[in-house]
Amino acid sequence: MCTSSIVLTGRPLKSSLENLQEPSTAGLKFIRFCVVSGGNVKRHLVELFFVVACVVPLAFAARDYQLLKKVAVPGSGGWDYLTVDDAARRIYISHSTQVDVLDADSFALVGTIPNTPGVHGVAIAPEFGRGYISAGKADAVVPFDLETLKPLPEIKVGKKPDAIIYEPLTKRIYVMNGDSESITVLNAADGAVVGTILLGGGPEFAVSDGKGSLYVNLEEQNETLHIDVNALKVKERWPLAPCATPTSLSLDKKNHRLFVGCRSHHFAVLDADSGKVVFTAPIGDRVDAGAWDPTTKLVYLSTGDGKVFIFHQDSPDKYSAVEEITTKTGAKTMGYDPKTRRVIVPTSESGTMQVMIFSTNP
Repeated sequence: MCTSSIVLTGRPLKSSLENLQEPSTAGLKFIRFCVVSGGNVKRHLVELFFVVACVVPLAFAARDYQLLKKVAVPGSGGWDYLTVDDAARRIYISHSTQVDVLDADSFALVGTIPNTPGVHGVAIAPEFGRGYISAGKADAVVPFDLETLKPLPEIKVGKKPDAIIYEPLTKRIYVMNGDSESITVLNAADGAVVGTILLGGGPEFAVSDGKGSLYVNLEEQNETLHIDVNALKVKERWPLAPCATPTSLSLDKKNHRLFVGCRSHHFAVLDADSGKVVFTAPIGDRVDAGAWDPTTKLVYLSTGDGKVFIFHQDSPDKYSAVEEITTKTGAKTMGYDPKTRRVIVPTSESGTMQVMIFSTNP
């Protein structure tokens, strides 16, 4: 007789096809195979191959996130995007009228960049030693020195700049202007305005593939746009149905897949070449940020109802829900540190801002 079993946090899981397709949310503790002489050896070898090839990667990718610590951030007021510079080991927190900078390992406060009214996001251009902050209430971008955190003279852009990213191929900063329904493009080296891209709708988040394509969500139009960064023109407009009100966006560059979080309570996956929606799954309320880890093949989406939803990429067109991290109601944005695989969530406690740090190794 021969038996094989997988034990996930003490819970045995029979190696049937039905059960093997369901990922654990607690992580793999150990796998034990026992083959006793006799019986159909060929059948047992096929079973062993199936488990190793299909189950082991998924089980090891599954996480067991727990709260590592809460870090108080001085001051009150709201927050928006959180940017992790994993190479320089810094965390940039958009905080009302300033940007708070934490050490990504110790979580100590490194410094504060003031006078950024209505701050939404931070883009990092490491080649030039510069960062760029979108100040939504000033219709401006505030550059700063990455080493000293000293702000430089502001740059006027469109109305209500929101998300902001660095595009490495053209070495430019792309500023999403919500009320102008446009993108202002800046040279990362000196902040000079080099162009404007009209979108036909208010942009939310954007991502670049680093090879000439930029993708941006239009929230009210329920579209993701494909933009040529060299021509500074919209190439294609892709409808997202059944996904509506798209906000968060991340990208699997290897497999050309876009991960879209929609406030219609959908997670959608798009083919970044054709724009076809290849997968959807339910998520929580008021999604606002996302991340992708190509090593673990995990997609993260944070929602305002106090959750971070985690999906595993089983194949480019198939995804399994593996975990839901419980955060706090209103904590709709997040940052992800690919070095430590920690999830960093800004929120508040008794009127004071804080960040919650979640880790698989608390």
